[in-house]
Amino acid sequence: MNHPISDHIPREAFDWYDEYAHGMMDRRTFIGKLTSLVALGYSMTLLTSALLPNYALAEQVSFNDPDIKASYQKFASPQGHGEGQGYLVVPTNNTGKLPVVLVVHENRGLNPYVKDVARRLAKAGFIAFAPDALYPLGGYPGNDDEGRAMQSKMDRDKIQQDFVAAARFLKTHKNGNGKLGAVGFCFGGYIVNYLAAVDSQLLSAGVPFYGTPASEALRQNIKAPLLIQLGELDNRVNATWPDYEKDLKSLGVEYQMHMYKGAMHGFHNDSTARYDEKNAELAWQRTLAFFNDKLA
Repeated sequence: MNHPISDHIPREAFDWYDEYAHGMMDRRTFIGKLTSLVALGYSMTLLTSALLPNYALAEQVSFNDPDIKASYQKFASPQGHGEGQGYLVVPTNNTGKLPVVLVVHENRGLNPYVKDVARRLAKAGFIAFAPDALYPLGGYPGNDDEGRAMQSKMDRDKIQQDFVAAARFLKTHKNGNGKLGAVGFCFGGYIVNYLAAVDSQLLSAGVPFYGTPASEALRQNIKAPLLIQLGELDNRVNATWPDYEKDLKSLGVEYQMHMYKGAMHGFHNDSTARYDEKNAELAWQRTLAFFNDKLA
């Protein structure tokens, strides 16, 4: 479904939410800016329902779907927080060796949208694993605001090492074919870029959705093919693309970049009004095709 409510919200409100969601604006300032729109005749209820997630909208594959089986699995992370946990989803109707895909959440923990993405991948024939960076603090707390605050207080280097450990754990899954893909959104897009750069042997394919690149020094290690998914209106992330593309070209890395016309940051997330159904579906079909090609 689309979110036609977004057509009635000023574009700057989405920009403010993006700044708030990424720590560039505190909650008081964000609410203050929304209040200024109320003075212009906009309803605060309309504004918040458009900008804040509604996870009832996000379920495309039920956890009860007979074609998949979901469980929580722990993994060792000696360089990170010692131990991590993630949401593992496997197809139930395939007994052969399957490709495995790591699913990396945004900067707020393993919310219902990202778990659903893992189920979508399993439904499509992949073994999917979605770690929760917030596991050391008790896990995703049930709402994004709290999750975002929790993740912002954690040691970023340890979080990164937890995802490296999760990737290595998944790559050796007993039913995996030894080829590892990774897809991530926002912060998760950055983590996909980081995984490709921190260990050139780790990934066989990466799909970062609107994620910033790894540090310039690490980029020299990238060898995995990348499918870069960007929204046309995402100025913050898009500003990092020219330098990243220059490095990928100089290194001879195989990559494709798709810029989705009229799409905002977070356009794949179907729990918010930033969701762009047409572009999200196209980006997802390209993601599945890319993984089917590179992980077979």
